[in-house]
Amino acid sequence: MSAVGDSIRTDAAPRPVGLYPHARRVGELLFLSGIGPRDPAGNGIPGNVHDADGRLIAYDIGLQCRAVFSNVRAVLEASGAGWDDLVDVTVYLTDMARDFAAYNAAWADAFPDIDRAPCRTTLGITALPTPIAIELKCIARLARPAE
Repeated sequence: MSAVGDSIRTDAAPRPVGLYPHARRVGELLFLSGIGPRDPAGNGIPGNVHDADGRLIAYDIGLQCRAVFSNVRAVLEASGAGWDDLVDVTVYLTDMARDFAAYNAAWADAFPDIDRAPCRTTLGITALPTPIAIELKCIARLARPAE
C-alpha cells in the first residue's frame, strides 16, 4: 500500500487504468475511483471468453460481480475502512437488460441487511475502458482519526 497525503494505492487491487489513485481521503470521507473486476495479480478479467482472434464473445456477470466486490474490499481495507463503511455506490453495467437481475442478486448476497446496505444508483452505459461488464464508484465513511 502507498499513501501520499490523502491518496491511497494498493497492490491488493488491480492497477488503475489511468493516472489516478485507488482512493482519496477527504476528512471522514473516502472516495474510491471506479473499480472493476480485473484480477489484481494477472490483470485478467474473470469470466471473459474470447474467440481465436481475441474478441470478447461471452462473459459471466456473476464472476465479475464477486471480483469487483473483492477489489472494492481490498481498497477499503488498504484505506482503513471496511465493507460496512460504504455509504454510497454508483454501479455501471454495460448491459442493463441482460445483467441487472444477476447483479441485483449478487448485491443482495453482499448486503443481506437492507438497513446496513449503502445507497445505490445503477446506470446502464455503452462501454467501459476495458472489456469489463461492471464498474463501481464508491464513497465510504471513515472513523474519526484518534485525537
